[in-house]
Amino acid sequence: MKVRKAVIVAAGRGTRFLPITKALPKEMLPLIDRPLIQYSVEEAIHSGIERIVMVTAAGKQAMEDYFDRDLELERILERKGDTGRLRQIRELANLVDICSVRQKEQLGLGHAILAAKGVVGNEPFAVLLPDDLIESEMPALERMIDVFQQHGGSVVAVEGIDTGDTEKYGVIEPVKVADGVYQVISLVEKPAPSVAPSNLGVVGRYVLTPEIFDVLERTPPGKGQEIQLTDALQLLLKDQAIYACELEGTRYDTGSPLGWLKATVALAMKRDELGPELREYLKRLL
Repeated sequence: MKVRKAVIVAAGRGTRFLPITKALPKEMLPLIDRPLIQYSVEEAIHSGIERIVMVTAAGKQAMEDYFDRDLELERILERKGDTGRLRQIRELANLVDICSVRQKEQLGLGHAILAAKGVVGNEPFAVLLPDDLIESEMPALERMIDVFQQHGGSVVAVEGIDTGDTEKYGVIEPVKVADGVYQVISLVEKPAPSVAPSNLGVVGRYVLTPEIFDVLERTPPGKGQEIQLTDALQLLLKDQAIYACELEGTRYDTGSPLGWLKATVALAMKRDELGPELREYLKRLL
C-alpha cells in the first residue's frame, strides 16, 4: 500500500531553548532563511507524501500560520513589485495539504502519534521528528518507504551511535538482511551501555503500519512516565516484522542550542552566497 500521509510531531515545549520558546515554537527557529519545520515538510514532499498531519500543542499557532496564505502580505509585495518574494510565499502556501491536531498533554512521542489516529486512518504512514535534520542525496524518508514497500513491515531509521550515548536513544537488536537494512529482533528504550543490544540507535524517522495505533492505546507508560513509541514497537513485534534502515548522509540534531548552531553553520557553509564570506569570518575568529 502506498504511504501517502506523514505525521510531523511538533508538540514539545522546547525547554532547552528557553526563554525564546516561551513565545516562539522551537520548530519555527530559523536555519538560515527557513524555519526548522520546513525542512521536515520538504523532505516529506520529496519522498512522495501527499498529506501532512502536524501534531501541535497550545502556543504553536505560528506553525499553522506559516504554511497558510497571508493575503495582506501578498498585496504589499504586489504593490512593491517584489515578484520574487511574492512567488516564494505563494509557493510556500501550496507546498502540500497540511492539517494539524493537538496533543493536549505532554505524555510522550507515542501519545503524540496517537493524537493523529483520526486523520491518518487505516493506512501506513510516516513520522518525522523535526529535531533531526537529515541531509542525504536521496531523502531519508524516501529510502525508508522503499524498504517498507519491499518488506511490508514498519521501518525505523537507525544510526551508529557511541556506546556511551545509548541512554539517549531507543536501541535495536538487529539481524542484517541487506546493505544498510536490518530486521529488528527487539527494541529497548534508552538502555544503559552495559545492556544495550547494539550500537544502532533509533532516530527521528519512522514508517508505521496502522496497527501501531491499537498497540499505542494499550502501551503502559514507560521511561519518564510517558507512552514511548519504542515500547509500542516492541509490543508490535509480537505480531509483525519490523525493519531498520541505516541512515545515509548527515544527521544534524537541532534539539539543543549547540546542535542548532552547528546545523546553521554547516548549512550556511554550503550556500554559495554565504559560504565563502562565512568561512573567512570563522577563520578570523579562530
